[in-house]
Amino acid sequence: MAPSDRKPARWSKRTLSAQAMGKTDPITGGIVPSIHIATTYLRDPDNQYSSGFVYGRPDNQTVREAEAVIAMWEEAEAALLFSSGMAAAIAVFMALKPGDHVLAPRVMYWALRNWLLTEAQQWGLHVELVDMGDLDVVKAAVKPGKTALVWIETPSNPLWSLTDIAALAEISHAAGARLAIDSTAATPVFTRPLALGADLVMHAATKALNGHSDVVAGALATAKQDAFWRKIVAHRKSFGAILGPFEAFLLIRGMRTLDLRVRAASATALDLAKRFQKHPDIADVLYPGLLSHPGHPIAASQMKGGFGHMLSIRVRGGEASAIATAAGVMLWKRATSLGGVESLIEHRASIEGDGSPCPTDLLRLSAGIEDPEDLFQDLDQALRRAHGSVG
Repeated sequence: MAPSDRKPARWSKRTLSAQAMGKTDPITGGIVPSIHIATTYLRDPDNQYSSGFVYGRPDNQTVREAEAVIAMWEEAEAALLFSSGMAAAIAVFMALKPGDHVLAPRVMYWALRNWLLTEAQQWGLHVELVDMGDLDVVKAAVKPGKTALVWIETPSNPLWSLTDIAALAEISHAAGARLAIDSTAATPVFTRPLALGADLVMHAATKALNGHSDVVAGALATAKQDAFWRKIVAHRKSFGAILGPFEAFLLIRGMRTLDLRVRAASATALDLAKRFQKHPDIADVLYPGLLSHPGHPIAASQMKGGFGHMLSIRVRGGEASAIATAAGVMLWKRATSLGGVESLIEHRASIEGDGSPCPTDLLRLSAGIEDPEDLFQDLDQALRRAHGSVG
């Protein structure tokens, strides 16, 4: 068979991501795609824009190339990048109509939770927080014809509880509502919400998608480009919640190693979770990959190949011991974020403040790609010092 007669190979997502969907510089042949920084584009002699590019706010080639990688990972019809994860999430809610009923989790990313309980209501949305892990509770809370959106986060931050995406999709669609998933912690390496029935998936691309703690970005991917999606597209254009071309370039660079980074970090998180279960100074370990985790059966059914890089530990001795432990690490970085190549530790309740459902003895851990033994030894010595067992 002649080379020209061969059918294109079905490359894996890992391969496509590593090569940025095969994009190269068309002028020089450079294997790294160019950064397109133009803010305006030439109009054709016939007054049209045959290039498809009009103005830099909605139109940028580097941004579109990054969106193509995300859409590929999520098996989506389209993807949009935003200036932050919050901008991406809020765009979904802003596409709703005043008076619409919304269901969201009781435990979720704190900044979005606050927005839903304050600003969203000023836009006329009726927000109800429920336990998304209890299907009977969700069924009782959903209002056919009135509930327009069910928003879930799985695994949820910072307790890493699980929600059955397929079951929630069935409940949501039966009531005429859309289902949107914050899949930041799971990443598209391990979970494909659209394939499980979700309508929209959101990522704080600042986190694992970028993976290097140097970009703030958000992403949405959609199962279909319907009227609701077009409203989100219009919202981004009107509100200017766009991502800059250099940030998009860095995001593409980060996603080239997404599969390797996420799998390595997930393996480390599982290793640490198992070892911390036996630690005398730790009261509980919250990680979906543990058989003891109440959400493990759901995680095993919808997270394929790993259980993520995020875990939390509850430290014996309460808040004071937890804060002392975080202060005593040398290798872990005491900072608020997740998904980077460096491992982070955070006393989450201090960040969330009053009204937080996060236990005060909890430390949230984001496993990076360092040597797992080094990470264990560092946190072990910090725990022992916090509990007075090191001289």
